[in-house]
This record gives sequence, C-alpha cells and structure tokens, in this order.
Amino acid sequence: MLKKRIIPCLDIKEGRTVKGVNFEGLRDAGDPVELAKLYSEEGADELVFLDITATIEKRDTLVELVKRVAEQVNIPFTVGGGIRSVENAYRLLKHGADKISVNSSAVKRPELLNELSAQFGNQCVVLALDARPVNGVWKVFVNGGKVETELNLLDWVKEGVERGAGEILFTSMDHDGTKNGFALEALEAVCQAVNVPVIASGGCGSVGHFIDVFQKTHVDAALAASVFHFGEIEILELKQTLKKHNITIR
Repeated sequence: MLKKRIIPCLDIKEGRTVKGVNFEGLRDAGDPVELAKLYSEEGADELVFLDITATIEKRDTLVELVKRVAEQVNIPFTVGGGIRSVENAYRLLKHGADKISVNSSAVKRPELLNELSAQFGNQCVVLALDARPVNGVWKVFVNGGKVETELNLLDWVKEGVERGAGEILFTSMDHDGTKNGFALEALEAVCQAVNVPVIASGGCGSVGHFIDVFQKTHVDAALAASVFHFGEIEILELKQTLKKHNITIR
C-alpha cells in the first residue's frame, strides 16, 4: 500500500506567497524561500510551487525563484505556471524542479502532455486542473479559474492520463480557501477514473479534513496552503495524528 503524502503549496504572485478564497482576495502569506525551507524541515513529503499569474501575464515561470527554493529543500519539488513547451519545462527541471505541473496550457494544447511525457517520462508530468460544478456538471476552468471551458472534469483527467500525465492535481474551486473540507465525492470520482496518483486540493481547514480525505477517498496525497502558511496546522503533529487514525503516512 502506497503511503499517503502531505504537500504544502506555494501560490506565487510577484515573488511572494499568496492565498485567497475561491481564487479571489489574495493576501500575502510570506517569503516562498523561507516557507519552503521550513516545510522541508518540518517533514513535508513534497512541495508544490505554482506561479499563479504566469499564464494570465503570458510569461514564463520565475526561474530564479524556483532555483532559490530548490536550494533550500530536500524533498520532491513540483513547479507549475506558464509552462507552454518542452523548453520551458527543461529550464525549470535544470534549475531544481523534480516535476512539472501544467494546467491552462495543456487545455489549450493537449499535445503538450504527450511531448512532456515523451521527453521527461510521465513521472515528471503533473496535470493540474481547476474545476467546479456548472448546472450540475463538473467543468474545467483555465487562466487562474477565470475562464470556463467545455471540458468535463472526468473526460479531461482520462484524456490527460492517456496523453502522458503521471499524476493529477485536482482543485475544487468552490472549496478553495474556504477551510470547509475537500470535495470528497468529486475527488473519489477522479480516483476511480484514472490509474495514476491523485492529489486533493482545495478546502482543507483542519486535521479532520486530512483524515476525511484519506479515509473516504482513494487520493494519494493531500495539498494545503493557508493552514500551513499561517501556522494553524504543524506538519509533524498532523502526521502523528494521521498515524493514530491508522492512515499510512510517509
């Protein structure tokens, strides 16, 4: 049985870590290099770095900042935001990223997943997606959750894996930042639809929410931001509590 992973997420805007609610109202959460070092030392299993305005601003991910973060961590490090080509990805992998996360760029040009997987292997390719129910159907959104697409959530994750994604990072937009818990039903549907690891994202507000997502779905990892950034949950204590609930953790 694969051990479950705890993953802090650094959403980056203008070189700072930020966090909002439902993708809106961003507030400063600290220096990403300092936070990355702290989480690595506290026992996080992986780290995710998302340059959340790179796609909207039509620019590449902040390579220098990625390099500085990578120098401070000794855990797997996933980077996303503005990655539109194999060349973009190679530059980030060369500067310390272990995995590449693509979202809007893969929706706009799905072949990107094939190209990244062929070049680096599917273990390096994470398909991130932001979705919410629209008239009862889960739809995928792009450009930082601002633009609705015609894509159905489950259709897109299946296609993404067929094209070479080795992991799914699914954020429920309606749960994001609310601290009301993860979108358990949708997460389990994604887990059942694909045969690659699924990372839960969006809505974590308590240790109980981590317990719920691991006991009630087949996700492989749970990602959170504000509860870690603002000191509400300490990673080592979280892991000890999960073990007491017979959840196999790294």
